[in-house]
Amino acid sequence: MSDSARIIRPNLTLNSKVTVGGPGAVDEETLERAEQVIQNMSEDYLKWAKDDLARLAKAFAVLKGAQGGGDTAAQLEAIFSVSHDIKGQGGSFDYQLMTIVGNQLCRFIENLNGNADNMAIEVIELHVNALQAVMAQKLKGDGGPIGKAFLSGLEQVIAKRTVKPA
Repeated sequence: MSDSARIIRPNLTLNSKVTVGGPGAVDEETLERAEQVIQNMSEDYLKWAKDDLARLAKAFAVLKGAQGGGDTAAQLEAIFSVSHDIKGQGGSFDYQLMTIVGNQLCRFIENLNGNADNMAIEVIELHVNALQAVMAQKLKGDGGPIGKAFLSGLEQVIAKRTVKPA
C-alpha cells in the first residue's frame, strides 16, 4: 500500500450516466423527474444509513465476541454485506465519504480471506467508528478537512496493521 491515497470521485448526477437524445435515450423531462426523486429521498437516506449502521454495529459486536475463538468468516461476511450496502448508497445522496469508507472496509475484509485476528478486528472497528462519525456529523460530500483526516488515519492504520513480518 502506498503512503498516499488517490480518491476517485465519480460524477454522481444521472445526467452523466445516461444518453439524452437519440434512439433508446432518456428525454430531458424524465431525467429531471428522476433527479428530483433522488433529491426527495435524501431524508430517507439518513434513516437507511442509521439502520445500516445499527446492523453494522450488531454484526461487529458478534465478530468481536468471537475474537480468538473459532471461525470468523460468517461474521466478516455479515459486516461485508452491510458495508457493501453503505458503499452503494452513500454517493447517490451526496455522502461520498460513506461510499469511500464503506468501499475501503469491503476491500479490507476481502483481503482477510475469512480470518480476522485481533489487528484486523481493530481495523474493522475503526471503519465502523468512522462511518458512525460521518453520519453523526452529517459530513456530506468528501467531508472536507475532517473527511481527509478520517481517510488518512484509516489508510495509515491499514498500512500499519497489514505489514507482514519479514
